[in-house]
Amino acid sequence: MMLRTLRAFAVAAVALHVGRSALAAQDREIVLATTTSTLDTGLLDSLLPMFERETGIAVKPIAVGTGAALEMARRGDADAVLVHAPEVERAYVESGDLVDGRRVMYNEFLIVGPTSDPAGVRGKAPADAMRAIAAQGSFVSRGDGSGTETRELALWKAADVTPASLERREETGQGMGATLLVAEQRQTYTLTDRATYLAFKDRLTLVPLVEGDPILRNVYSAYTVNPGKHPAAKRGPALRFVRYLTEPAVQEWIGRFGTRQWGEPLFHPDAAGVAAAP
Repeated sequence: MMLRTLRAFAVAAVALHVGRSALAAQDREIVLATTTSTLDTGLLDSLLPMFERETGIAVKPIAVGTGAALEMARRGDADAVLVHAPEVERAYVESGDLVDGRRVMYNEFLIVGPTSDPAGVRGKAPADAMRAIAAQGSFVSRGDGSGTETRELALWKAADVTPASLERREETGQGMGATLLVAEQRQTYTLTDRATYLAFKDRLTLVPLVEGDPILRNVYSAYTVNPGKHPAAKRGPALRFVRYLTEPAVQEWIGRFGTRQWGEPLFHPDAAGVAAAP
């Protein structure tokens, strides 16, 4: 009888240990909803293993458009987000879905197109370029609710053009890399972030035609998903990740990323303050 009791206690202790170990392992993994550009450029492939080695926290990235990433946060399907549409992010901060926001990095958007530039947009202001494309060119859009499409729509608005009225505007419903390849195949104009353009440059004949305007600045911010609204969200390890992105050494690394391969950094460090404050 005593032996059976001791065995029962031993089995229970092992089960408790296994259960606690499983829970501990779950607490050491977070889901990151992010944009396709952070994956297409190879940034996360290099950054996430560094973070895991330093902290023991694994990050599972899900790369979608910014709109879809923010909706994952609203549903509580992610623990952290890394996105690039400040004007859209603000609504999720105000609703309480996102907290702990910090700016992380920036690059710029480019209007790229064929070297022949049939719409004559080279060197124009962004709104003037979009107006010229509407009149004389064609355009490939991501059409996926991404931060890039959000900026594209803002540029059409600044140009006083209704995108739905354009017969020569095509939506791919895909990420930035795939959309660039479609634009290449069609030999037409598109809007891209500089990092993805550089990462795909060897596969493209399209060239940057409009760049350098302040309206084209492309800011990336990180947030944790609020466990006060989404109880399953792992704010502790997610906040550790957000803070890691803004550490001086990591910011310096971000500022160097891509230089060796592409001759210039793909992103610039920007950990200057709170992101998308309501």
